[in-house]
Amino acid sequence: MKPTKPRLALAFGILCISIFPILVKLKLTPGLISAFYRMAIALMLLLPYVLITKKFKLPQKKYLILAVICGILFASDVAVWNIAIQHSSATQASLLTNLSPLWVGIISYVFLKTKPATNFWIGTIVALFGMAMLVGFQFFLELDFDSAFLLAVLSGVLYSIYLLVSKKALSQIDVLSFMTVSLLASTVYLAIVCVFMNEPFSGFSDLGWFVLLIQAVVCQLMAWLSISFATQHMRPTRVSLSLLGQAVITSLLAWVFLDEKISLNMIIGGLILLLGIRITFYTKNPFDKKNSKKHKEHSSLILKK
Repeated sequence: MKPTKPRLALAFGILCISIFPILVKLKLTPGLISAFYRMAIALMLLLPYVLITKKFKLPQKKYLILAVICGILFASDVAVWNIAIQHSSATQASLLTNLSPLWVGIISYVFLKTKPATNFWIGTIVALFGMAMLVGFQFFLELDFDSAFLLAVLSGVLYSIYLLVSKKALSQIDVLSFMTVSLLASTVYLAIVCVFMNEPFSGFSDLGWFVLLIQAVVCQLMAWLSISFATQHMRPTRVSLSLLGQAVITSLLAWVFLDEKISLNMIIGGLILLLGIRITFYTKNPFDKKNSKKHKEHSSLILKK
């Protein structure tokens, strides 16, 4: 296959993901409900397809449980990310949640005893410096972190855990079956949370319902189908690095459509943050097959929402 189609699919998938924070920032629906309908509508569209085409295969119990856990983790990630977006800026929330590659490496090092290359730690320091510059050094000096900042960081941590668990699950489950189980778990979990939090399931404007539909169809199904297609025909490192551009596109869209003010410090801090993440993808020795294999396995995980 010519490389044009996968590249176009990847670009389309990134664009689909990039508009999500903009839609959430409109605040036409509460953050939790927005996350619920993103999963529920996507499930209603996917479930009939996999059942009619008989492409759904019930996983073994062990991997079924992992898929359910993934659904809960991903739902929690999207929910807290939505709230962070609505209480800060789409730019800040998107950049902070994109720290997930760093958390993947740190969690792997602490709990899985996987030792990242030296460049990973260099990239981590650079990215954390960029994050501090993005939100302002004063926040760190005074430890004056607001809830939106903490939720955006928590979103990245949750997503990194999701990536590590989903890697294990997807080793034995096909993508469509995994997505079906995960979406079902996400929908049920978020429904329970919304009921407990007394969130409204109706009463939205026509535009609000339309935005919920776009989130499910474009930001969930179309985005991930396009990215999955690109991943099949491109190197995972290239796909992963390209997906980091989502934060940049979101920032530009927020500036154009939401009139979000972007200071010079935010621009420089965001670029340093992305540079730091980019550095983590370098292997210590590109000709070392062992290190290169570990690098590719780590890179294939870093796919942003």
